[in-house]
Amino acid sequence: MTVDQEEKHQGHPIVLVDGVCHFCQGLTKWIIKRDPKAKYHFASLQSDVAKGLLEKGGLRTDSMDTFVLIENGKYYTRSTAALRLAKGLKFPYPLLYVFVIVPKFIRNAVYNWIARNRYRWFGKEDACMLPTPETKDRFL
Repeated sequence: MTVDQEEKHQGHPIVLVDGVCHFCQGLTKWIIKRDPKAKYHFASLQSDVAKGLLEKGGLRTDSMDTFVLIENGKYYTRSTAALRLAKGLKFPYPLLYVFVIVPKFIRNAVYNWIARNRYRWFGKEDACMLPTPETKDRFL
């Protein structure tokens, strides 16, 4: 990430998603609609920027089956990332954070099942989604 990019995205939680997955693309659009303050910024797991961020966080760079939230320098993955993200959206979505009390191994089992089947259920593209002119500033 260039110095300009870092400054532009500094202070914003960053969401890393599989850029070719239809489900993940839909999820990104869903988040944007429920984040009126433009708090969350995004990058595709396939991008060089994401690979650099993953390396910095000590996470694998070759796995596209996880959802990553980078918030205040901390890295969250899978169900924990999703629940923490929901906490930052407009009401009523922060209420979903109550599910953090469900043991992580159970939450992540459900998450992993969805992740394993997402291409079969929702499909995938050959290339990552392009942001709209209105949202391009939120993408790394």
